[in-house]
Amino acid sequence: MTRTLILGGARSGKSTRAEQLLGEHPDVLYVATGGNREGDAEWAARVELHRRRRPAGWRTAETWDLEAVLADGADPAPVLIDCLGLWLTHVMDRAGAWDDGDWVRSAEASVAGRCAELAEAVRLTSRQVVLVSNEVGLGVVPATAAGRRFRDTLGRLNMAVAEAADQVLLVVAGQVMTVKDAQRGRQ
Repeated sequence: MTRTLILGGARSGKSTRAEQLLGEHPDVLYVATGGNREGDAEWAARVELHRRRRPAGWRTAETWDLEAVLADGADPAPVLIDCLGLWLTHVMDRAGAWDDGDWVRSAEASVAGRCAELAEAVRLTSRQVVLVSNEVGLGVVPATAAGRRFRDTLGRLNMAVAEAADQVLLVVAGQVMTVKDAQRGRQ
């Protein structure tokens, strides 16, 4: 069992690399966290591109309940979760985290709790899992408080999941760099 976190910027090739890591498995549960964006043709094209790349035997689940997927010991198939940034967007939407007042009153604690639960689920899973997330520490500082809040929260989530993972890979321009490999003793 291996828990791998793949980080990278937008259009860096991180999803393709995640799919390649599990390419030899005939049955993979691909967990899509992006949701459905009615009327967004560009989003639909991106989703279709991802679907076409996947082997025919792979299953797809569109869900935000990642903790339940990771805890499902009855399904032995490896799991590919794409991506944590979209999952976090949903969590922040549900918590009302975009509003400054709601953030201070309750959303910050709610979002932090969900992030901690997910990192713990990654740590405890008996399934092979590959998680994809955006590396946000190398980019532009968002102009809005809500944007900075998201960037900071995703950065903390990535750190927590990386700590729980056996392996962390960074994809830059389609090239993979090993950041952490607990099985080989490198970090």
